[in-house]
Amino acid sequence: MSLPTDQMLPADDVFDAALAWRDAGKPVALATVVSTWGSSPRPPGSHLGVSADGEMTGSVSGGCIEGAVVKEALDILKGAPAQVLDFGVTDQQAWDVGLACGGAVKVLVRDFVPLIPLYTQARAALASGEPSALITRLDSGETVTLDDAGGLPDAVAEAARKALKDDKSRAYSGDDGDWFIEIVAPPRRLIVVGAVHIAQALVPMAAMAGFWVTVVDPRRAYASDTRFPGVDVRTDWPDEALDDLKPDSRTAIVTLTHDPKLDDPALDRALQSQAFYIGSLGSSRTQAKRVERLAEVGFDEAAIARIHGPVGLRIGAQSPAEIAVSILAEIIARMRSTPD
Repeated sequence: MSLPTDQMLPADDVFDAALAWRDAGKPVALATVVSTWGSSPRPPGSHLGVSADGEMTGSVSGGCIEGAVVKEALDILKGAPAQVLDFGVTDQQAWDVGLACGGAVKVLVRDFVPLIPLYTQARAALASGEPSALITRLDSGETVTLDDAGGLPDAVAEAARKALKDDKSRAYSGDDGDWFIEIVAPPRRLIVVGAVHIAQALVPMAAMAGFWVTVVDPRRAYASDTRFPGVDVRTDWPDEALDDLKPDSRTAIVTLTHDPKLDDPALDRALQSQAFYIGSLGSSRTQAKRVERLAEVGFDEAAIARIHGPVGLRIGAQSPAEIAVSILAEIIARMRSTPD
């Protein structure tokens, strides 16, 4: 299954802006978070692009160390070699750069131009839903892909394969030196069954959080481009749509129709998938009846227990927007609870 070209990577705006600056004849540097500790707000793999004019795109800290990183980036664009910057460790250092509570972050800053073919290759792989691993030796800034890593030390290649399997960018240190393994993966997906008013609030929120969102509802009066502009909308029957979408371990599925004729076929397919989150709208009474129906068609207790029902965190939500917030919060909580 391929991804829509306008929903590739949350960091695509960094790459696209940097590429546009380069096409305009401006030198560009790329800063990448390599590792973090404590209160650092941006995870490994986060990017900041810097043009020779001092323009910025993206973030490596949420704003507290960007000034120091930009200064280093401008020096690199004047010919300085790639640098690994360490911020934090002590409370005083953290205070100097704006990291709260002694947090720490390590940032690699380098020329963007040599990386363009590698990121272009990784983005092309994403078009077919395939993740990639970019492996950088920190003392030199040299980067290769895992597919082209024939000369890598065995331990580094194995660490890259594990990072790829875990879907986690991370630093690696060993007898062969210090490395950074960046995983360039498709965005996590959210499949919303039921083009109802709650979905109208949930879909843009989830998109802002970096999810690739698909809305499924065979009722064309609900599932329209007018109600969901710019969204992947499917009007197939839910089980047929999920057969086509092939939900995997990077997928969350939520049913919102309150109609067993639509929700149950979707849940049937969801429970047969590796989706990391399954939720279904309805009261506790509705959930109890849903459990009975699913048990009658052969799902065991462990399978049915995967369903978050009633869906969403218990925050006293009442309006469609509040319910959408509770649902997205529960999805993110489940996503972040997955061990590294």
